[in-house]
Amino acid sequence: MRLRRRSRPVPVGNLTIGGTAPVSVQSMSTLHPARAGQLLEEISRLAAAGCELIRVAVPDQEAVEALPALVARSPLPVVADVHFDYRLALGALEAGVHKLRINPGNIGGADRLALVAAAARERGIAIRVGVNAGSLPAVFGRRDPAERAAAMVEGALEQVRIIEGLGHEAIVVALKASDVATTLEANRLMATKGDWPLHLGLTEAGSRNRGSVASAIAIGTLLLEGIGDTIRVSLSADPVEEVRVAWDILRATGIRQRGVTVIACPTCGRCQVELFPVVEQVEKAVADWETPLTIAIMGCAVNGPGEAREADVGLAAGCEGGVIFRHGEVVGRVSSHEMVDALLAEASRAAAMIDINAGAMLPSKKSIGQKAMNEEKGDSEDYRESSH
Repeated sequence: MRLRRRSRPVPVGNLTIGGTAPVSVQSMSTLHPARAGQLLEEISRLAAAGCELIRVAVPDQEAVEALPALVARSPLPVVADVHFDYRLALGALEAGVHKLRINPGNIGGADRLALVAAAARERGIAIRVGVNAGSLPAVFGRRDPAERAAAMVEGALEQVRIIEGLGHEAIVVALKASDVATTLEANRLMATKGDWPLHLGLTEAGSRNRGSVASAIAIGTLLLEGIGDTIRVSLSADPVEEVRVAWDILRATGIRQRGVTVIACPTCGRCQVELFPVVEQVEKAVADWETPLTIAIMGCAVNGPGEAREADVGLAAGCEGGVIFRHGEVVGRVSSHEMVDALLAEASRAAAMIDINAGAMLPSKKSIGQKAMNEEKGDSEDYRESSH
């Protein structure tokens, strides 16, 4: 993995994008801001899953009027997503959003962009210049990814120059296409043009499966090249799934660690147990754990403790039972009906020790790891949420 590209730090509420700040995870609400109760509930679910920044669509004046209350109550910094009408952007800035996302291809020309930039500068609010290949006229008809990417970068630079010309430098740039090749080319090129933090993602990535694969290739490739400061996985699914996949990408690339990584053998003729249901049960049980932990689930002795030695805990399963291991060392033998519970119990003990050794409090009372820690401590103390 290459060294991370140097970018300018841009404050967004209590979060920093770029600089030496960790690559952050964001998502977008599926609800209109006027649906305040449901929207806040959704944001809370996203925050619990690891989302660090929430974008909301601002399609009309009703949405603008709902923003002040939303900003005041949201557990995450709020980004207003505005298209077509610069007056909505001005209203969102007055409402106190932490960041403004505009698309230079449809905001209404340089004069109106200048008004928005001046208002953002006065309030110290960051602007994300978001260029989507599908909404930039210069890209239409161009099929070569390099040509499409060049047109996207030129469109972004034109708008960035206007904003910076007004003395506002709190800018984040996003260059997205629905195809991986154009997205890669555009971000690689933009990374050479200046030090603006880059937001990574695809547009219209697709369903949970297809979108996760495409996003992992595009985002993961750029991160491994040292490019990218904040990411969003766009899926036609519950936005919580976007956040989970984003963290999967960060863990897989070694960029950040949060939550449990479950690894499992793909099975073969040596496997003597129905392994897939075991994996599914374990993944479901640990979905909300926040402690960085690796659990290995193996279907036979060949892919047992030896090949999963680097896992924190694991299970090597057979037709009559299995063995539980930590870092490759067997710590117990269990019957078939006890395997999942025994593995989760060992994982909870490992999670508790990781948190103790890290000097951090467990972030969620829902965590099984916390339960084990409480039992070892002999109390029921509440633990504060960690920042990750």
